[in-house]
Amino acid sequence: MNETTSAPASPAQAPRKTSTSDGRGTPRPPSGAEPTVKQRLAGLLQRQGVLAVLLTVVIVASFIYPTFATLDNARGVTVQASFLAVVALGMTMVIITGGIDLSVGSVFALGGVLAAWASQWGLLPALLVPLVACAAIGLLNGFLIARAGMAPFIVTLATLLAARGILLAFTDEGATTYLVPKGSAFAELGQGSVWGFGYPILIALLLFGGGGLLLQRTSFGQTLFAVGGSSDAATLMGLPVARTKILVYTLSGLLAGLAGALNAARLSSGVTIIGVGMELDAISAVVIGGTLLIGGAGSISGTLWGVLLLAVIQNLINQIGSLNSSYQSVVSGGFLIVVVVAQRYLARSRRST
Repeated sequence: MNETTSAPASPAQAPRKTSTSDGRGTPRPPSGAEPTVKQRLAGLLQRQGVLAVLLTVVIVASFIYPTFATLDNARGVTVQASFLAVVALGMTMVIITGGIDLSVGSVFALGGVLAAWASQWGLLPALLVPLVACAAIGLLNGFLIARAGMAPFIVTLATLLAARGILLAFTDEGATTYLVPKGSAFAELGQGSVWGFGYPILIALLLFGGGGLLLQRTSFGQTLFAVGGSSDAATLMGLPVARTKILVYTLSGLLAGLAGALNAARLSSGVTIIGVGMELDAISAVVIGGTLLIGGAGSISGTLWGVLLLAVIQNLINQIGSLNSSYQSVVSGGFLIVVVVAQRYLARSRRST
């Protein structure tokens, strides 16, 4: 699936651009100029480079560590990656619009605690309570950013702290841990499986499939790219810029809450210390997957490959045994720097004639 795209062309009243887009989120030469082989290769690497890296790492690791290429290990890796994937899906849409959401880690943890607390009344409350609460936080983010004109970094940093504060107050500074009833339908949602693959994996895949269709096949998806490409031009085109930003931040909060609820069902409890730094992992996965931090271009499938690459790196560190988990941050940071530099080089190659 290759749904990367970019903002639609502006109408006559919008500022004219010196180059057009190839429909995959990368610029191409002016009309009438055929792209060269170098430009085509640069575009392909920019869109699918992370998948090539992921496949290379998996193949090499399979030869070095026999336990890596087992079905049980694959299930473990994908289950752990599914929670970050759901969070990163919302982050992708936010970044495509040119924004950022630093609150998702705290919202993820808050969603898990609320889900565990509400699970005593059944499956529906265990899902609805965290989804409504976390979507409300996302709605607040979107309103302050889109209507009040505040910077996304400041707003979401504030809600990061606020959500963590609400979490600590709700759990008596972490002294109270809410447990999910054993054998409940909610616990089954996090621990059950189909053909050996857990429900969180299937839910994440369904959400990514829906996200890809949303971006590629709906006017809302095209509006996201237009807003990220140029908010002023999108306004001149008559697009609902403020409403779009509010919706994507609300969706980001909702997905973070859903991921937290699924994680609570998996762990059978609402853990208060999780989610710290998760927003950075989500941003890393999105950028490594090819979505530009400046907005206007991105890929749902690229984000999925980015999440899996980070999960595989963590698993390889565990396979080595002599390294602790802190090395994942070092490797992830290295990948992020390389990807950002590569994106700039490839974009420059695409523009060259």
